[in-house]
Amino acid sequence: MVKAGEPRDKGIGFHSRSAIRDLVVVIIITISAGLISYFFNVFDLIIKFLQKHPEKIFYIDEVVVTLVTLSIGLSLFAWRRWLELKKETTERIRNQEELLKFTTTQAETEKIINRQLHIDMDQMKQDVRGILTLLLNRNKGPV
Repeated sequence: MVKAGEPRDKGIGFHSRSAIRDLVVVIIITISAGLISYFFNVFDLIIKFLQKHPEKIFYIDEVVVTLVTLSIGLSLFAWRRWLELKKETTERIRNQEELLKFTTTQAETEKIINRQLHIDMDQMKQDVRGILTLLLNRNKGPV
């Protein structure tokens, strides 16, 4: 746990490592899909399908435009969510540091109050002993 005033570790955190791992997986899958498409001529299969069903050709441009738009839209969506998460994380860290300062101050205040209460209690005990001693001495007086 980082105490107030201490510098934060600037190393890669657990979530950053997870994000990097996910990015590497996406890159590997993308390269694999490209290689599979290249070696197995996936595009030739699409061309053969379209030659058999020429009426479907009209939909190809819509599919391509839709997929490109979807990929750009999802990229923007992910980027905006990342910015929101970054802002929320910064705010949460700031709030936790303020809470830590508050609890530290509160604990110190409680220690001071507790110490003062003990001093007051000891003073009251001495006063009561003094009064009792005075009363006992008065009662022991000439009979």
